[in-house]
Amino acid sequence: MTGALDAASALFRELTRREPDGLWSAPGRVNLIGEHTDYNDGFVLPFAIPQRTVAAVGLRDDDRIRVASAFADEPVSVGLDELDRVFPTPSGLPPAIPEWAAYPLGVAWALRAATGVPGRGVDIAITSDVPVGAGLSSSAAIEGATASALNELWHTDLDGTTLARIGRRAENEAVGAPTGIMDQMASMRGRPTRRSSSTAARCARSACRWASPMPASRSS
Repeated sequence: MTGALDAASALFRELTRREPDGLWSAPGRVNLIGEHTDYNDGFVLPFAIPQRTVAAVGLRDDDRIRVASAFADEPVSVGLDELDRVFPTPSGLPPAIPEWAAYPLGVAWALRAATGVPGRGVDIAITSDVPVGAGLSSSAAIEGATASALNELWHTDLDGTTLARIGRRAENEAVGAPTGIMDQMASMRGRPTRRSSSTAARCARSACRWASPMPASRSS
């Protein structure tokens, strides 16, 4: 996890030539019960895992949102007012932007739609040690980290459950994936174990915010 924190900060500095306003993080998840049952009114039993996605985020002086990822060659930049023209994705069609960018940009779109808050431009640099394509909800971790960052920087003051709903809407309508809300709820509401304590201390020193409850304080 320490590597993801450092990598996110480094990617943000490469993108912007300055330090981020903060780091926000959300975990992946595994299931004891839950595969394909959450959107069929069945029982689920997921839990968060130590691997997390980190979003290093800083406010901009304009109305653009720019996202970069360690898994992509180029950043994607969109005006905040353009999000309503980009999303929702027409049924059965891929997003109008690269799919990886539709997750964080979709969260920004869904958060603005849910709150009516216009928001401010931001730069977002995303890194992760949640394996992609392994069934560990790397997408929900991206949504959770992004939603937590924008919730604080845009002063929307939403709780974790509401942010999980926003993440699900982003995945359903911006990305076009017909998922339930289990993954987002596990990422936003899962509680860390004692094994995460050393990472919590590292996170506090780095001004990190966690989507799931964990002591952290912004450094000066």
